[in-house]
Amino acid sequence: MPWGLKRFHESRQLHFLTFSCYRRRANFGECSRSYFECALERVRQSYGMCVYGYVVMPEHVHLLVSEPEQKTLARAMQSLKQSVARTLALRAKDPFWQARYYDFNVWSEKKFVEKLRYLHRNPVERGLVKQPEDWRWSSFRHGVVEIESQWTARRREKVGIFPTVRVRPVEHPRPSKAWTGHPEEFD
Repeated sequence: MPWGLKRFHESRQLHFLTFSCYRRRANFGECSRSYFECALERVRQSYGMCVYGYVVMPEHVHLLVSEPEQKTLARAMQSLKQSVARTLALRAKDPFWQARYYDFNVWSEKKFVEKLRYLHRNPVERGLVKQPEDWRWSSFRHGVVEIESQWTARRREKVGIFPTVRVRPVEHPRPSKAWTGHPEEFD
């Protein structure tokens, strides 16, 4: 891992991820952006991950996701990047992706809104479209990838699906003295 890069996984927080194509080349055309969305949906389903937002740009991707129920976030992203690279750059001379990815833990509602707005406005800021809803390859329009939102929750409720959240237990530090069983001792 590069010097200074810290990742906090298994923290029960959401993650804002960015990964780029090799040397920031515009590897994503229309068909390949659509393929990426399909691959993201497969990874979402197979790893039990919630996707809150995403955008596929010509040379990079932003994701706002939860930690997966199965395996780790790093393993889910490795699976996603490998499946896309194997299909889109099978016989290419250069790699499809730049190594590694940027990971920012989203610890508050304010940061969540900030990151979601940032990724949806990215195509507008780059001059690719006039409004976020005009970019087909993002979560703004609730396309191929199932997005966690109030609309998705209502749709699930209408068909009688009430998802449960499975949370891995958190290891608490052991007290140095004999613990009497009172939670206040950890404060």
